[in-house]
Amino acid sequence: MILENLKEVQKNIEQACKRAKRDSKEVILVAVSKTKPLAMLEEAYHADIVDFGENKVQELALKYEQLPKDIKWHMIGHLQKNKVKHLIDKVTLIHSVDTYALAQTIQKEAEKKNLVVSVLIEVNIAKEESKFGVFPEAAIELVEDIAKLSNIRVCGLMTVAPIVENPEENRIHFKKLMKLSVDINEKNIDNVNMYILSMGMTGDYEIAIEEGATIVRVGTGIFGNRNYEG
Repeated sequence: MILENLKEVQKNIEQACKRAKRDSKEVILVAVSKTKPLAMLEEAYHADIVDFGENKVQELALKYEQLPKDIKWHMIGHLQKNKVKHLIDKVTLIHSVDTYALAQTIQKEAEKKNLVVSVLIEVNIAKEESKFGVFPEAAIELVEDIAKLSNIRVCGLMTVAPIVENPEENRIHFKKLMKLSVDINEKNIDNVNMYILSMGMTGDYEIAIEEGATIVRVGTGIFGNRNYEG
C-alpha cells in the first residue's frame, strides 16, 4: 500500500511541477510519520524516502535511535523549549520556530554541542486562533532578531494552512507565504536565506507546489488514514 501511495504522491508532485513550469527536483517530499510504527517507516525508506517528519520530540528521538542514520528528520510540530536539548543533534530541520524565546533556547543548546541548526519560521498565515506561528506582519521582525543568533540558520518559512474541503481555498494563503518569503529575501538580512518554503499537506500539496512550495509534508497520502501507535 505504501509503495502504491508513494508512486501516486510522486506522480502528483511531478504533474503539479509541470503545471507550474518547475523542476520536480526542487520539491522535497517529507513523509509525516507521526504515530506510525517503525515497519511502515522502513517500508517508505526502502522506497527511497529519506525525509521524515515528526510532531513529538520523544517519538522522533526514539525512531532516530532505531532507524538508519542517513534518514533526515524534520521537526514539524510545536516545539517546547524544555524539549529542545533532546532533539538538537538529531534533526536536519526544525520547521516550527515561532518565538524569539524558542530560538534563544535552540541557540543555547546548539552552542553546547558546537552545532549550527537550520530552522524555518512558522507563520500563522491565516491567523487561526487554534494554530501556532507568528502572524505575517510580525514575521520580518522575528526573522531579523533570530538572524543575530550565531548557531542558527534561518532557511525559510513554514505554514500549516487551514483544513478545507476544497484545496483551492488555501491557494490565497500559499500565495501570501510566498510573497512574504520574497519580501524577506529582498531585505538581504545576514544569516537568512529564504530558499525553503514548507507548505502543503495531503489535502492541498499540489496547490502548494503550484504556488512555490519546496517542501511538502504528506502523511495520510502515504501511510493511510488509520492512526497507529508505536
